[in-house]
Amino acid sequence: MVEVKLHDIGEGMTEGEVIHYFVKEGDVVQVDQPLVEIQTDKMVAEIPSPVSGKVKDIVVDHGSMVSVGTTLLVLETSDDKAEEPVFEPAQEITSQIGNKEPEQMAAEIQPREKRFIMAAPYTRKIAREFAVDIEKITGTGPHGRITVKDVYDYVKNRDQTELPAEPSESKSSSPKETAEFELERRPRKGRNELIQEHQKPEVIPFRGRRKQIAKKMTQSLYTIPHVTHFEEADLTELLAYRNELKEMDIHISAAAFFIKAITLALKQFPVFNAKLDEENEVIYLEKEYNIGIAVDTEEGLIVPVIHQADRLSVRQIHAKLKMLTKKAQEGKLEPNEMRHGTFTISNVGPLGSIGATPIINYPETGLIAFHKTKKIPVVMENDEICIRSIMTMSMSFDHRVADGATAVAFTNYFKKLIENPKLWPIELA
Repeated sequence: MVEVKLHDIGEGMTEGEVIHYFVKEGDVVQVDQPLVEIQTDKMVAEIPSPVSGKVKDIVVDHGSMVSVGTTLLVLETSDDKAEEPVFEPAQEITSQIGNKEPEQMAAEIQPREKRFIMAAPYTRKIAREFAVDIEKITGTGPHGRITVKDVYDYVKNRDQTELPAEPSESKSSSPKETAEFELERRPRKGRNELIQEHQKPEVIPFRGRRKQIAKKMTQSLYTIPHVTHFEEADLTELLAYRNELKEMDIHISAAAFFIKAITLALKQFPVFNAKLDEENEVIYLEKEYNIGIAVDTEEGLIVPVIHQADRLSVRQIHAKLKMLTKKAQEGKLEPNEMRHGTFTISNVGPLGSIGATPIINYPETGLIAFHKTKKIPVVMENDEICIRSIMTMSMSFDHRVADGATAVAFTNYFKKLIENPKLWPIELA
C-alpha cells in the first residue's frame, strides 16, 4: 500500500483544502496521473500519483481542510497481495451472454480504457462549474491539452442542443401567472418559512486563501507601525513617450516603467529594500531587487514576484508582468514565482482608486500603490495653466526601519524618473 499525503507545495504552506478528486475508489491510475486538487492560500495545485496502482481508499472527504503530512488516499500496487479471483457459475455467465454477437460480447467484456486528461486546475474548475464531464471534451491545446476555450465551446454547443421546445400559445403563461401558480402549489404553512429562508444570510467559508490573507494582513498590521505618505506625479511626458513607442509597434504598460523606476529608487534608498530582524536587532539590506506585484483574482489577493527586476529591461519587465498576472488569475503560479519578494507595488489605478493606506507585505519594509491618473489643470512654473495627466500614489513604510523624510526623498526620486523619461539613459547603469 502507498499513502498519498499532502506535502508542502508552497513557501510557508501549512494546510490546504481538498476541492476535487479526479479518481474514485477502485480506479486504476498511472504514475504522474492527477489524483486530487488542493487549494492552498496561494494557488490551486494537483497532486499526482507517485506509483501505478489502484485506488484502495479515499481517506479525506471533498471540502475538508487538511494539514501538511495528512494522508489523502491509499493506493494498492502490484507488489501488494493480490485478491482472490471471484468466479461466477458457468450457467449464470451463459445466461448473461444469451444470443449476443461476438463483437458485442468483446466490447462488453473488455474494460473501457480511462483517458489521461491534460488540463490545468483552473480549466478543470471551470468545467466543474458548468457540470461538464471533462473526459468528453476534445482538447485543442498543445499535445491535446484541454483549454478554457474548449470548455466554453463545449458548453455552448451543449446548451444549444438541449434548448427545450417553445410552448404553444394555447399553453403559454405569463411570468406573473406562473409565479402565482407556483406559490399556490406550495403548502400554505410554507409561505412565511419561504420568506424567512430568503432573508437568511449567505454563508461563505472563511478558509483557504481568504483565511491566509486575513492572517498575513493581521500579522503585518499588528507588527509593523505603518505610516502612509501621499504624493502626486505628472505622467504627461511618460504617456507621450508610450504613444511614440506604440507608433513603432512597441507596446509597454505604464506599470512596467513604474517597476523599473522603483528598482532605481531602491538602489538610491536601500533602506526600503530591507527586512528587520528584531530578535537579532539587525536590518538586512537585500542585494536582490525582487518586486512583488499585487494581483486581484477571483480567489483573493495574490502577489507574484518579478525576480531581479533591476537586471531586466522595461520591455522584459512588461513581458514578465503580463505573464505573471495571467498565471495568477488562472491559478497557475508556481511556488518559486511567489517567493523572496523585497518590495511590493499595487497598481490599482485602472480600477478607479483615488487613494488608500495600503498594508505592507510582511516582512518587507515598504509598499507603494499607484492610483487613478486624471487630466486636471495645473499651474506651471511660469504661471501658465496647462492640462496635465496627474497620478496619485500612496506609500506605506515601516516606521521602525525608515523615517518620513527618507520616504519623501524616495518618492521624490521615483517621481523625477517617471516625470522625465529622457533621464532614463543617464540613470540606467
